[in-house]
Amino acid sequence: MFLGIDVGTGGTRAVVIDREGRVVASQASEHAAISSPEIGWAEQEPEDWWRAAQEAIRGALAAADGAKIEAIGLTGQMHGCVMLDEQGEVLRPALIWCDQRTQPQCDWLTETIGFERLIELTANPALPNFTLTKLLWVREHEPEIFAKIRHVLCPKDYVRFRMTGEYAMDMQEASGTLLLDVAHRRWSSEMAEATGIPMAWLPRLFEGPEICARIDDAGAAATGLAAGTPVAAGAGDQGAGAVGMGILKPGTVSATIGTSGVVFAATDSPTMDRLGRMHTFCHAAPGLWHVMGVTNGAGLSLRYFRDTFAPESSYDALTALAAKVPAGSDGLFWTPYLFGERTPHLDAQARAAFVGITASHTRGHFVRAVLEGVAFSLRDTLTLFAELGIPVGEIRLGGGGARGPLWRQVQADVYGQPVKLLEAEEGGAFGAALLAGTGVGAWPSVEAACAATVRIAETIQPVDAAVMEVAYKEYRKIYPALREIGRA
Repeated sequence: MFLGIDVGTGGTRAVVIDREGRVVASQASEHAAISSPEIGWAEQEPEDWWRAAQEAIRGALAAADGAKIEAIGLTGQMHGCVMLDEQGEVLRPALIWCDQRTQPQCDWLTETIGFERLIELTANPALPNFTLTKLLWVREHEPEIFAKIRHVLCPKDYVRFRMTGEYAMDMQEASGTLLLDVAHRRWSSEMAEATGIPMAWLPRLFEGPEICARIDDAGAAATGLAAGTPVAAGAGDQGAGAVGMGILKPGTVSATIGTSGVVFAATDSPTMDRLGRMHTFCHAAPGLWHVMGVTNGAGLSLRYFRDTFAPESSYDALTALAAKVPAGSDGLFWTPYLFGERTPHLDAQARAAFVGITASHTRGHFVRAVLEGVAFSLRDTLTLFAELGIPVGEIRLGGGGARGPLWRQVQADVYGQPVKLLEAEEGGAFGAALLAGTGVGAWPSVEAACAATVRIAETIQPVDAAVMEVAYKEYRKIYPALREIGRA
């Protein structure tokens, strides 16, 4: 049996799978709400991730009824900046992936290093989401904290540190720090030197399936896992999710809607967008890379709508209302820019909006507009794929957006082609478990692991593709029209 642990934004999930890819047990524990003391800020307490991880792991082990765990893999929200002192103590709350305060630091990086040179060095532009920009913000605004930093980790790597005492990070996760030479799969000494970040702060790098640590006595006492159990490097949520969905060859694409939304395609070599509109990262599988476009406020859009306008309603109740509304929401649109936007706009100041409201629109219209707006935003990445010659032969759905039948149908209609649902819906945690099993030889490669365990459960055909094609063209007009509103 293999254990996958997903340290997400809203909570931590632990999943136990067997060698056939069957989910034997699954347990989740919610995190405390994101702290946003100022507009655009997003912070979480690493200790809360560790608390949730312990609860999820113990729950999964109990549900697995004493099954022996052969190896463990980790995944989780990417880019979060966890700053530790010499003793490994957390110095301040982590700035997480959707934090947008660091645009001035992005501007400084672009001016100092140059936009094209940043792409050459890291395969990506400077964005507020990335770990490096958060470090630079702390240096400028909290120098007393910065002076104490000795180790920098991302969220799931902090949980691994608490389980094993080891400082480690995988190639795919490190790709999202803006400190990795993505093309050559190593830390970029040039980026570190140019930005004044000591290389000694950066953890050792491993490929996704590599065993990088073992559960120590303290980790065993906290989680119920056996001391000495091997721990694989794993991957960030999108990398592990892609493994769990079998996205390992060109032409196979995933569209995943979690808190954020991602369209992900595997590539045999680093394919870079010179305009920086997409991310180019190392894949969780050795020897591969991937490109992905990101919508910051995907599932977050539906949660925001519910919490703000319908806190008494369940998601199922809201989507039931939306299902009564025709495709296209009778001309109502939603742009999901609650935390700025990455793909394709690279605009931290982009703002969300409902557009086209009339007195005839009901709550169901607003909910359906949210579902459609998120899908439109993800289609923007597919549009870029076509521009860059990246093939899209098959789209597999993941995340919360794959669990509801209406959102699945909306995606098929918006993308204009069939979409596929997988048998296992555990996403990143499932992929992390496959990486762990590969690391201890259960399968000879990540590709072999996916071939043995990833199975298609359902194909959803588009029904209203023509209507959504017209609506998408209208959606594309909204961002340029509203871009300058509210800016000094």
